[in-house]
Amino acid sequence: MAEVTYLTEEGLKKLKEEIEYLTTVERPKISKQIAEARDKGDLSENAEYDAAKEAQGLIEMKIAQLQATLRNAKIVDESMINTTHVQIMNKVKLKNTQTGAIIEYTIVSAREADLKAKKISVDTPIAQGLMGKKKGDKVKIKVPAGEITFEILDISV
Repeated sequence: MAEVTYLTEEGLKKLKEEIEYLTTVERPKISKQIAEARDKGDLSENAEYDAAKEAQGLIEMKIAQLQATLRNAKIVDESMINTTHVQIMNKVKLKNTQTGAIIEYTIVSAREADLKAKKISVDTPIAQGLMGKKKGDKVKIKVPAGEITFEILDISV
């Protein structure tokens, strides 16, 4: 059974745009490169043809993966998100108890994760450690650098 991917409306829109771009821009561009390389003659020693065919395979694989994600996507209704405990699509304000640093992350699907935008995947150690916890809870989370204790200051949408 395929894995469900939870997306926001924005994430769904970006996914559809990426599929559209790959199918309407990149796919025809690769096809043109293959045709041009084929016109140059002997295909057995034609590096341009081999490279174009490989690029075509990669594009087709990427399109198939994105379409599978789209088929298995579940849109999260942000108005139905609970903020009594941490769950996917919550914005969580944390305090590192060792350093006093305050950080804020939104927990999203792996597809929408973007650390620059402070969106972390639900699959990360930090998100996994926070899931189900409540405001005021202190949580010890194992990260590659060791163990960090966070206090949950706020949970919002």
